[in-house]
Amino acid sequence: MKRNYGMTYASPVFAWLNFFFVIPLGIICVYSLMQKGLYGGVVGHFTFDAYRSLANSTLLGIAAVTTYIAAMSTALMIGLALPAAYFIARSRHKNLWLLLVIVPFWTNFLIRIYAWIAILGNNGFLNHLLLSLGWIHDPVQFLYNQNAVIIVTVYTYLPFAILPLFSAIEKFDFSLLEAARDLGATKWQSIQKILLPSIRGGLTTAILFTFIPSFGSYAIPQIIGGRDSLMLGNVIARELTVTRNWPLSSSISVMLTFITALGVLLFVKSQGNVAERLKKIREEDVEG
Repeated sequence: MKRNYGMTYASPVFAWLNFFFVIPLGIICVYSLMQKGLYGGVVGHFTFDAYRSLANSTLLGIAAVTTYIAAMSTALMIGLALPAAYFIARSRHKNLWLLLVIVPFWTNFLIRIYAWIAILGNNGFLNHLLLSLGWIHDPVQFLYNQNAVIIVTVYTYLPFAILPLFSAIEKFDFSLLEAARDLGATKWQSIQKILLPSIRGGLTTAILFTFIPSFGSYAIPQIIGGRDSLMLGNVIARELTVTRNWPLSSSISVMLTFITALGVLLFVKSQGNVAERLKKIREEDVEG
């Protein structure tokens, strides 16, 4: 009798996920349903006060700012990643270009953020360049605002958009674009109706891989953001370390995790629907 060792081989992965993800997430969920302690921590009293506090107008405003920054950053990343991935997929030196895309990961994350202070600061490279060209007479405040957070977020997570799009575009049959052009479609129409639907999976992956970390960002708005760019990640850290309101910080974390999980589930569902449609098309072709 042949034995199935699948669960035996997968048990280390399940143990790892349970220990470092499921158990900590369970602790956060439990803390979010407890009462705040007088000097921090939690009191073993069941309550929904932390979740009721999420309806606070200040928190809702910060959530709106967080969504705006994440959405704008994601849109810019997709807009930049699409032509970049297309160029790399059609290039003869794709390995070199992919290496250049990955090179920033060789540098520490915080060092890359602080490098932007040297570029965008009042005494930074950009202000010095503009002053030397005579285009401005006083330094421009490029840092400590939403625009700075969006710029650095795009720079930081852009490779997460390029790589899945490159993987999808590389598998695309470019002769379909030529056929569409021969049939009278413009270049933009062939891209819109042929290329983009064919790489929908890579496009959805790129959106998820960029929106989710942008939405939960902490270090970027903390270092180069200002009052108008306070994000939920900063609120979680403040409530946990300064005001020591552990239930509130836990409830915000639970909501962020829920939004992330919802996005992943929607992605899996959309991929499943696409696979079912392709399967039906193949069956119809076979029957025909």
